[in-house]
Amino acid sequence: MRVISRRTLARVCLPVVAALTLAAAGACSLLRPTATPAPAFYSLDAPREAAPPAAPAAAPTLIINPSTAAAGYDSQRIIYLREAHKLEYFANSEWVDPPARMLMPLLVAAAEHTGAFRAVVLTPSAAAGDLRLDTEIIRLHHEFLTQPSCVRFTLRAHLVENTARRVLASREFEAVVPAASENPYGGVVAANRAVQIVLENLAAFCADAVRGARGEK
Repeated sequence: MRVISRRTLARVCLPVVAALTLAAAGACSLLRPTATPAPAFYSLDAPREAAPPAAPAAAPTLIINPSTAAAGYDSQRIIYLREAHKLEYFANSEWVDPPARMLMPLLVAAAEHTGAFRAVVLTPSAAAGDLRLDTEIIRLHHEFLTQPSCVRFTLRAHLVENTARRVLASREFEAVVPAASENPYGGVVAANRAVQIVLENLAAFCADAVRGARGEK
């Protein structure tokens, strides 16, 4: 009968023990939940501008109703498209608030800087207004359908005369801005620029409608 020395036994067993230890460690790592990256939050902001010009004494007061959003665009999720008609969401990037809510102070600032309104007020408010502005976000998404990718922002607006309860002006505005980088941050920067373009055009449109209704040039 052959007797195995302790030294020989150690040489044989140590690799086996090491392999079993590595396997056990690997199994534990598979069972341990992986850390989920914390989401990054982004905002829509208005650029800093000079004080708005003084409005004429007879200028109307504009009431701005809370903006609404089309189905799929009424959450904090940042939307992107890789195929037409298919909305997808970035996993770890979100808006700090639904875009329709972030839009409200930006609408006020844009309207104030036209100098066409005596006051611009957000509802709910006890203030009475001559005109009312209703807006709806039709789309706000990052499109990866072309190179470079781009952000598309579409806003529908109705300017309503409160006393006569008639639509004074109505239009759909859209801006498409190329993204500087193919990632969520590049889309956020492009989205801010697209929103700025649309709101500038909307504010000018409302101011022109008011001046036209009053017979001004």
